[in-house]
Amino acid sequence: MSVGILDRERSIAPPGWSRWLIPPAALSIHLAIGQVYAWSVFKKPLQATLLHGSHSPGTLSALPFQVAIVMLGLSAALFGRQVESRGPRWAMAVSAAFFVAGLSITSLAVETDQFWLVVVGYGFIGGIGLGIGYISPVSTLIKWFPDRPGLATGIAICGFGGGALIASPLSNNLLQHYHGIAPAATKEGIAKTFLVLAVCYAVFMTMGWVLVRVPADDWQAPAAAVKRVAPSMTDVSAANAIKTPQFWLLWVVLCFNVTAGIGILERAAPIYQDFFPHAASPKALTAAAAGFVAILSLSNAIGRILWSTASDYVGRKNMYRFYLGGGALLYLFVLTAKDNNKALFLVACMLILSFYGSGFSTVPAYLRDLFGTYQVGAIHGRLLTAWSVAGVLGPLIVNRIADDRINSGHKGPSIYTPAFGMMIGLLVIAFLCNELIRPVNPRFHRTSDAGQIAEVTVPPAIGTPA
Repeated sequence: MSVGILDRERSIAPPGWSRWLIPPAALSIHLAIGQVYAWSVFKKPLQATLLHGSHSPGTLSALPFQVAIVMLGLSAALFGRQVESRGPRWAMAVSAAFFVAGLSITSLAVETDQFWLVVVGYGFIGGIGLGIGYISPVSTLIKWFPDRPGLATGIAICGFGGGALIASPLSNNLLQHYHGIAPAATKEGIAKTFLVLAVCYAVFMTMGWVLVRVPADDWQAPAAAVKRVAPSMTDVSAANAIKTPQFWLLWVVLCFNVTAGIGILERAAPIYQDFFPHAASPKALTAAAAGFVAILSLSNAIGRILWSTASDYVGRKNMYRFYLGGGALLYLFVLTAKDNNKALFLVACMLILSFYGSGFSTVPAYLRDLFGTYQVGAIHGRLLTAWSVAGVLGPLIVNRIADDRINSGHKGPSIYTPAFGMMIGLLVIAFLCNELIRPVNPRFHRTSDAGQIAEVTVPPAIGTPA
């Protein structure tokens, strides 16, 4: 039971409250928990300290990240209904508590040379904070912005993708300051870095849950967003949604799109170092790799708002055709071009990550189109179990294959050839699943108690402009 300031009733917006204050509140949470996308900055330091001598350092150093993504999806599914009933303020505060606790435990784990505790702290506990924090503003934003759901969710969710844009250079500078850079990394330096991050994010996330508001029951959406239709034409409960083929087709679409992007993102710094190993010094190479992570984070963030906003005009289905088909072609380019042109390699990776990020920001609006606004937060939470699977699948494919090929003597881009080929296949499968998505059968619709016409937001036809 929520208490005091965290009660939903205490977060109802007063008359005249600007809905444009809600995206910044959501951003403060998403920019913080988006730190998870900077995990690759810590891979080499952990391999040089806690995992020194391991035969599969890449695979093992990915484990905290993988567990965090698994817990993100599971906690989003488990607490989706709680977020709907208790409100975003409660959810954001709980998210902050778990996420900051996870970073603090990780600091202690590194200091005491306990890698298993890194997995528990960063992965399990921090991952719960990721899941609750990720879904906490989504349904609220859709209710505040029924006229432009793609834009609204894109603004907020771009923060999650852009979190590494802040966290990557910040973490790299802290590691350098505290002597946590590989190959001469110290456990103390890595531990202090995680502790400073915990303090910074505790302050930043508090601003979000204090600022957030939910619309009052009598709040009126912009007139252009409202039409008279029967509620049964738009609303599907979370329990019914998972019984539809549309939910599971979209689950596969999201899962494979995420797998294709997260495989690069989790191992971004080492991938850059393997493709372009020549630099003035090891320190310069490390800095360049951290810059590569930041560039991918920026692409991830920009894609989330740019492409999801475009989906309001061209339709969700068309945008996913663009993400999946374009992603497959870009992976094919990276496979064939290899390390021949650094600039084109960067552009291709930036576009792949922009499609990856935009898949997340477009999917809440896609769900609204399919299932309506009723319990859309809970449906979104259940759909994010696809992220849990992809969070294991993507890093496992890339790291396991990379470790095996490195052990067998491969170097440079050839380390990743089989893995990137598998990503192309997954994107093609997802493309076909997106083509099969149709409007939900009326038998799954939620009927109103009185069976009367009501004022509700009209979702556009699938694949057509909003």
